[in-house]
Amino acid sequence: MTPSLEQAIEQRQHRSLLARLMGLQVFWVFVAAVLACLILSLATDTFATPRNLFNVTRNFAFVAIMAVGMTTVISSGGIDLSVGSSVVLSAVVIGVAMSSGLSFWVSALLAIGAALLVGLINGLLIAYVGIPAFVVTLGMMSFARSMGLVLSNNRMIYEFGPDHALLLGLGGGRVAGIPNPVIVLAAIAVVIAIAYRWTRWGQYVFAIGGNEQAAILTGIPVRLMKVSVYMFSAFTAGISGILMVGWLGSVTTNLGTSMELTVIAAAVIGGANLSGGEGSVSGAIIGALLIEVIRNSLILLGISTFWQGAFIGCFIVVVVAFDRIKILRNPQ
Repeated sequence: MTPSLEQAIEQRQHRSLLARLMGLQVFWVFVAAVLACLILSLATDTFATPRNLFNVTRNFAFVAIMAVGMTTVISSGGIDLSVGSSVVLSAVVIGVAMSSGLSFWVSALLAIGAALLVGLINGLLIAYVGIPAFVVTLGMMSFARSMGLVLSNNRMIYEFGPDHALLLGLGGGRVAGIPNPVIVLAAIAVVIAIAYRWTRWGQYVFAIGGNEQAAILTGIPVRLMKVSVYMFSAFTAGISGILMVGWLGSVTTNLGTSMELTVIAAAVIGGANLSGGEGSVSGAIIGALLIEVIRNSLILLGISTFWQGAFIGCFIVVVVAFDRIKILRNPQ
């Protein structure tokens, strides 16, 4: 009789685990991404080719890196509309610096520093001046892109000095068949997942997003946390900007245009709650993957890329609608 009792308990635990898994938004997004890949593999002769899979994984990594930063901002109850401009600013800075003869490492530090400055200004205005995040980051979106135009004099940069090959290898190369941007994404994802789970910084991010007033009353340094969150978002955008320059082999001032919408979509589709207090690294990555698979599928199926925004917009509305329905059905 004991074995049957143990089997019943084990079966109940498995059912409970499956029920919890099916209740997660990220699970269904992952299922959608897998199904899309399977359908495309059967519907086209080019999706499952090594070259196309390499392009898909590399391209989605740029968005996923930024989506991790955006998820952090959204989980804290904020929003960052300036990430696309941070991309072009960091790209222009590294391009101008390297073309003037500076080494890759010095130029990369300058580029990341420029992106961090954007995040610092955003954070200070939001946390200490009290200007709404939407207004601050919308203004910064225009300002940072304008600074990119000024620094580059609105010209294409395609010569990167003595470390030209190093930059191109970083963005367009691979290690053991894995695109370098994916390796960078994996490193950032592991660090931030650990930070979410095991550090006070990660716990404070979700506490602020869940109830900012309660976070203040418990002694959490809310203002400093907000500054750090926006700086981290800008940091991920700066990293993506550098990698994108290496992939493209040039810098143009239209780089990163409207990318903030794709990044926000990836974070929201991956389970980040626009009201704050909820989000995950895995969700950000899977959301970015689904968006890239959709984009790639439109190209392979011969559908105009103009439909990309329509698909992504519908996904956002549907996902948020389901989230609101779930909250209304389970108000606690």
